[in-house]
Amino acid sequence: MALLLSLETSTHAFSCALHHEGRLLAFKESVVDQTTASMLASMIDELFKDLQLKKNQLNAAVVAAGPGSYTGLRIGVATAKGICYALNIPLISVNTLGLMFRQFEDSGFEMDESPALFCPMLDARRMEVYCSMYDSEENVVLPTQAKVIDEGSFVEQLDERLVFFLGEGARKCKSVIRHQNARFVFEIKPSASSLGVIGFEKFANNEFENTDLFEPLYLKDFVIRKPNLIS
Repeated sequence: MALLLSLETSTHAFSCALHHEGRLLAFKESVVDQTTASMLASMIDELFKDLQLKKNQLNAAVVAAGPGSYTGLRIGVATAKGICYALNIPLISVNTLGLMFRQFEDSGFEMDESPALFCPMLDARRMEVYCSMYDSEENVVLPTQAKVIDEGSFVEQLDERLVFFLGEGARKCKSVIRHQNARFVFEIKPSASSLGVIGFEKFANNEFENTDLFEPLYLKDFVIRKPNLIS
């Protein structure tokens, strides 16, 4: 029996969920910017209250590991670690881009019979995205990376087959990547409602993180920008 709490805080739309044996029991989401720290704890409390469950019934915490928002990932991982320490339960992490690819697979999206590649993307800054690429067998074709997009991006893969660019990061790429084999699906966003399904698979295989040492996949250092001062 496995009751898992999942936390997804990679973007401005953050969410939490409870899964039992990989089945979704309850889900809460917020799309309000700049509220992750203040709302996440109360959303978690509401999940347990709604289901009349106690936190000490948890068997593990699952967190989206990134890439994504520096602040969001830091809050999500810190929250998950705190729960794991308090309850002496294991921590499970899932790559955020891998989560998005899995969500696309499970969405029932119809496409033709041509072999394809799948490139989940999260928006970074300017024309930069966080991305990775998978084939239909869930093999990693390109590892997780921060990439500046231009007209030549992914041309090697696009020359060979269809490439589906997934998520919010793909939206700003559509005007730049104009290859005939490029397809865009903007609706895919990382969600705790699916995170717990992957988390349960890892739980069953004892794929746990070292809670003390685990850090999010930031990819880039956090930069504090000073405001422009008018003298």
